[in-house]
Amino acid sequence: MISFINVNYTFKTKDAGIKNVNLNINEGDFVFLTGPSGSGKTTLLRLIYMDLLPEKGNVLVQNYSSNKIKNRQIPYLRRKVGMIFQDFRLLPDRSVFQNVAISLYAAHYKLNQIKKKVYSILNQVELGHRVHFKPHQLSGGEKQRVAIARALVKEPIVLLADEPTGNLDPRASIELINLLYKINQQGTAIIVATHNYSLIKRIPNARLVQVENSEIVSVT
Repeated sequence: MISFINVNYTFKTKDAGIKNVNLNINEGDFVFLTGPSGSGKTTLLRLIYMDLLPEKGNVLVQNYSSNKIKNRQIPYLRRKVGMIFQDFRLLPDRSVFQNVAISLYAAHYKLNQIKKKVYSILNQVELGHRVHFKPHQLSGGEKQRVAIARALVKEPIVLLADEPTGNLDPRASIELINLLYKINQQGTAIIVATHNYSLIKRIPNARLVQVENSEIVSVT
């Protein structure tokens, strides 16, 4: 489903790139990317999302190739790849409903379809009772669940989560990782970049990819 083939990427800034990466991620996998800050975990996620394109090598996401993809195709790729950020990136002046629905409006779904999909996904993440709230009225854990709902509403094949518990307390972190596991059990692949090793133990049969100094040093 996702393959890195001899992939290299370097930044002109001090941000961590990657080098000589070969990695395969299969449908339905739950993968933790671990390693110290600045090791290259976020770069790997951005390459899957094709926010970055490799200097050398190739990244394959289903039938999309980083070597061949055209700019006009990237929005279609991103419908298949959901992205969750540590800082939530919700629109502060929009309701929970509007934040989740925004990609559906952009894709020209009909209003009745949007309502059905948004209410269904908000109930799945246990936020149906917060549908008209604004982000400032939510807890950190609730904001992150809105971000998950926003990513899931596109029915992606994979969810990418970049330090998703970084701004959450321990209880909310556990609730979030349990939610991601539940989503994974329904067939969506999950890739979580984290250095919170206590969360890894909570997911049975999770794969572990360790990144150090811009290289993958271990894959299980």
